[in-house]
Amino acid sequence: MGFLRPHADRIYALLRIMTGFMFLFHGLQKLFGMFGGTPPGAPAFVVYVAGGIELVCGVLVLIGLFAGPAAFLASGTMAVAYFIGHVAPAGWNILPIVNKGELAALYCFVFLYIAARGSGIWSVDAARGGTRRA
Repeated sequence: MGFLRPHADRIYALLRIMTGFMFLFHGLQKLFGMFGGTPPGAPAFVVYVAGGIELVCGVLVLIGLFAGPAAFLASGTMAVAYFIGHVAPAGWNILPIVNKGELAALYCFVFLYIAARGSGIWSVDAARGGTRRA
């Protein structure tokens, strides 16, 4: 799909922005009960630790400020969430389609890509002249 190659930096920026935007809403849900509230029976560490990471890392990835380290932390959080929240309760079935962990697995790998690529264009880091790896 060579016709998209000239737009790769802008497409990546949109991926980073939308991923951060959607992720921060999970933090708002857990911490402040917005958008359907905290999942029933969620342990306090999930609500406060995971919710805090989702909110802070979501904002940082969204605006492109230290997006690489924030995305790396978010990726690890989603890997832990996948195993604790999906694999273990499903009798250690690792298949996302069976354990309903598609979203956690996808977030894990998208954040890993963002961690490797950095903030890119349309970011606070680029505006500051900081690390902008494209």
